[in-house]
Amino acid sequence: MNLGITDRIIRVSAGLGMVAIDYAANLDWDVLLLGIGIWSVLTSAFGFCPFYKLMGHTTCPI
Repeated sequence: MNLGITDRIIRVSAGLGMVAIDYAANLDWDVLLLGIGIWSVLTSAFGFCPFYKLMGHTTCPI
């Protein structure tokens, strides 16, 4: 795990917000918003971000 609790809360909130906007609106960017939203929710649920791993960054205190 490389995501701390604050990072996870921000990611799940932003991800669910993007999915909700995608669902409610009829935008040309709907696939992009849905993809980013699902990515954010999944990384928050698992507590792991592959991009953080590549950069050697972690927000997890353990």
